[in-house]
Amino acid sequence: MTLRELIAPLKGALLTGSADLEIGGLRVSSREVTRGDAFIAIRGVSRDGHDFIEDAIRSGALAIIAEKAAPADLDGSLAWVQVKDGRFAAAVIGSVFHGNPSADMKLVGVTGTNGKTTTTFLIHHIMKTAWHQAGLLGTIVVDDGRSREFATHTTPGAIELSRLLARMRDNACRGVALEVSSHGIHQRRVAATAFDACVFSNLTQDHLDYHGNLENYFEAKASWFMALADDPMGKKPVAVINIDDAYGIKLAERLDKKGMKVIRYGFGVSCDFRANNLRQNPRGMEFELSTASKQWLVRAPYIGRFNAYNVLAAITAASACGIKPREAVAALTDAPQVPGRMQHIGQAGGATVFVDYAHTPDALDNACRAVRELDPRRLITVFGCGGERDAGKRPLMGQAAARHSDALVITSDNPRSEDPETIIRQIESGLKGRAHVSITDRAEAIDYAVKHARSGEIILIAGKGHETYQQLATETNDFDDRKVASKALRDRAENISQNR
Repeated sequence: MTLRELIAPLKGALLTGSADLEIGGLRVSSREVTRGDAFIAIRGVSRDGHDFIEDAIRSGALAIIAEKAAPADLDGSLAWVQVKDGRFAAAVIGSVFHGNPSADMKLVGVTGTNGKTTTTFLIHHIMKTAWHQAGLLGTIVVDDGRSREFATHTTPGAIELSRLLARMRDNACRGVALEVSSHGIHQRRVAATAFDACVFSNLTQDHLDYHGNLENYFEAKASWFMALADDPMGKKPVAVINIDDAYGIKLAERLDKKGMKVIRYGFGVSCDFRANNLRQNPRGMEFELSTASKQWLVRAPYIGRFNAYNVLAAITAASACGIKPREAVAALTDAPQVPGRMQHIGQAGGATVFVDYAHTPDALDNACRAVRELDPRRLITVFGCGGERDAGKRPLMGQAAARHSDALVITSDNPRSEDPETIIRQIESGLKGRAHVSITDRAEAIDYAVKHARSGEIILIAGKGHETYQQLATETNDFDDRKVASKALRDRAENISQNR
């Protein structure tokens, strides 16, 4: 593809050199540049791609796309394109290079503090049931319609995102469910992606180390919807918004003024897709779904009111993409277990273990509430907080767990370069004197909780969910809460058997 074709949609781009150069690939890392590529210089959080332009040229880059003007002594064999925003340019050029793949499929993006992963899993399941081929992009996995691989980012970089979407299109996927993180929005990764439905689940404290405060965090989320309202990129995107959430109400009102179609969901009387009479047991939930014209009985193999919101969001988003609600409701009866999301690990000696990814105060509160609704004899909660991340939420996590738990085991999460014991003390400051046990080693903490549980009790292990590693100061070790808990349950069962 020629440079002329790649930069055609970039308004105001200033070209120095030939526009007829044939570009073989796009790179944002100078270390990945090969002969014939275009290098896009992006200003990152810790590094500036403009500092590596010379490295890219030495590696064979034919074109440089940068926010700086071309040097006066530019080599005549090179082309230089000056753009206002390198991140936006990467998104646009990446989409053009891969044939604008989002235009050819039904795309649903899901954003919010909690629920993104489960909601996208559910939308993907509904799409596959209705259309046979569908893609999934999220925190845990990338499914291109033919194969699955572990994800590296919640929302991939702009060029990688277009490459993956093109692969899904080429694999005959009719739809894609995509997690859209606040970082991904702020860094313009989805700026050239055309969506058919965009879901807002909720907003509570998280990522304040990046955004600074809750209002900035909300504005980052809202900017994605506002951008789609201003430029729908040839589609008619529908906003699917949880208006039981205060920020959801605020966002819906803004979008109404912009003239964007909004479908409201939740338990409230003013919702377009409304859930009523939620009932639960250890095997799952059921509730009544009401729209303006019809009602359905929804059954899904999940627990927790927060998961009812995720199910409701998935049905609403699928409807916005043209899948009939009755088809979506039918598909959800055999929806898959979402890895590390309120995942039932097993039972031994009458004690049951669930693992959940809850790593924010609101998510932990919801997870504890969900288990409480199963009426256990006691709830034992095992959790910690990650290092080098929003330290302000640590005492709030302690408060959330203490509010609903009968016993608390405070431990390490991904401490990274921070002292795990310091993190634990910050969590403890929110417990306000509540009795608890602190065990820095996470495996020992899980084993302790399982070993000391009694029949009829539930152990909730929160924070890491699907993760298969633990990040320490100088290394990353293999660690999976689910495997550690399974082993602890086996040991418990063996001990009970031997003592009979």
